[in-house]
Amino acid sequence: MTLIKSISGIRGTIGGRPGESLSPIDIVKFTAAYGTWLRKRNRRIASVVTGRDARQSGPMVSQLVIMTLRSLGLNVIDLGMATTPTVEIAVTGTGSSGGIIVTASHNPAEWNALKLLNEKGEFLSASDGEKVLAIAESEDFDFPESQKQGSLRHDKTWNKKHIRSVLGLSLADVKAIKKANFTVALDCINSVGGIIVPDLLKALGVNNITGVNMDPDGDFAHNPEPLPENLTGISRLVRKAKADVGFVVDPDVDRLAIVCEDGSMFGEEYTLVAVSDYILGHTPGNTVSNLSSTMALKDITMKHGCRYYSSAVGEVNVVAEMKKRKAVIGGEGNGGVIYPKLHYGRDALAGIALFLSHLAVSRMKCSRLRRKYPDYVISKTKVALRQGIDFNAILGDVRKEFRDSAFDERDGMKIELPQSWVQIRKSNTEPIIRIYSEAKTLHEAQDLALRVSTIVKKH
Repeated sequence: MTLIKSISGIRGTIGGRPGESLSPIDIVKFTAAYGTWLRKRNRRIASVVTGRDARQSGPMVSQLVIMTLRSLGLNVIDLGMATTPTVEIAVTGTGSSGGIIVTASHNPAEWNALKLLNEKGEFLSASDGEKVLAIAESEDFDFPESQKQGSLRHDKTWNKKHIRSVLGLSLADVKAIKKANFTVALDCINSVGGIIVPDLLKALGVNNITGVNMDPDGDFAHNPEPLPENLTGISRLVRKAKADVGFVVDPDVDRLAIVCEDGSMFGEEYTLVAVSDYILGHTPGNTVSNLSSTMALKDITMKHGCRYYSSAVGEVNVVAEMKKRKAVIGGEGNGGVIYPKLHYGRDALAGIALFLSHLAVSRMKCSRLRRKYPDYVISKTKVALRQGIDFNAILGDVRKEFRDSAFDERDGMKIELPQSWVQIRKSNTEPIIRIYSEAKTLHEAQDLALRVSTIVKKH
C-alpha cells in the first residue's frame, strides 16, 4: 500500500491502513486541511468546484470530499465525472475559491488522488501546498455548527462550456478540419475522455469517429499511462479503420498521445512539439517545457527564431516559468499541452483541436508531419525507491561518473552532453526514482540510462 503526500495533493492506493494508503480517514483529513486553508484565505463564504475521473473508487472518494468540504461551511459545485482541465476552467468560470479533482491521472486503477487547485484553477504553489500539509499534520480543523453547513449544487454544463471555449480559440481552424474530412480513432481508457472527446470532435466537424475503451466505467483496459507498449489496441484500430490519426488520452484527459495513420506512434514527447510548431508559425514567442522533455522543442523554437526555457518537472513549475517568460505555448513532454489563451493547465482537448488544425492546414499525412521534426529517442527507466536510500549520496556518485559534464540541479540532477542528456529525479507521483535519457539513437540513450541506473542499484 502506498500514500504520497506532496505540495500538489495526496495520492495513494485504495484500501489498507490510515497513513499508509489513501484510506477514508486520510481523504477526510487532507480535504479538511485544504478546506481550512481556503477558509483562512477568504473572508466570504468560499465555493469549491469538484469533479472526478471514472475510476471505480471515484464515487466513494468524491462523496467523502464533498461532505467534508460542506461540513467546513464551504459551498460545493460538483461537476460529477469531468476532466481535470474542465474542472480547472470551471473554477474561474464560476468565480470559485478553488477546486478538487478526484483522479490519480496516469496511475493504475487501484490508485486515486486529490488534485488541489487555487482560485485561478491552477495547482497550488509550493508555499501554499506546504501550508495545506502543515494543517493536515497538526489537524488544526475547526468545523462550524450544523446550521452553517455548506451547500451542494450539481452542474453538468461545463463539458459544453469547455468545448465551446476550445472552439473559440483563433487557431482552432474548424473550417480546415471540416474540409479535411478526417477519420479519427480514439482510446479513452474507459474514463471521462469517452464522454467529452467524441463531443469535441463532432463540434470540430469530424464525422468519422471510431474508438476502443470508450465506456466510462473505470475498468481500465490497459495500463493508463499513454506509452507505446500500452497502445497496441489503438494502433491496430487506426490501421483497420484506415483512420487519418488516432488520439489517446489518460484517465483525466490532461495528456495526449497521437498515433499516425500507419499505426506508428507519433511519440508523446512530440505532441507538444507539433502543437508548438503550429502555434509559433502564427504567433511567435517563447516556449517552455520541463527538464525531462525532449530537446526537439528547443530545436523547433529556435527554428522559428524564438527563445526556449526549461523548468523543473511538474505542471505548477512549468506554468510559473511560462508566466515569467510570457510563453505563448508550453507544457510537458508526457503529452501535456498548456495553451495560455485557453487556460494555464495541461489540456488534451486543446491539444486535439490544435493538432487537427495543424494536420489540416499542412495537408500532410500524420506520419509525414512527424518526419518534419528532429528525431530524438528518449529512454525512460524506473527504479523502486526503498526506504533508507540516501538519494543525495546517489547524486554525488552520479556527479563523479559525469564529472566533466554540465549539471542542472533544479530537479534531481540533469547531465547535459553535446547531443544528449540524462536526468535522475524522485517521482512526484510514485515511490520510484525516474531515470530519463535522450539521444539521437536508442542505443545511446539506453547506455546513458544504464550508467546512472547501475549507480542507483549499488545503493
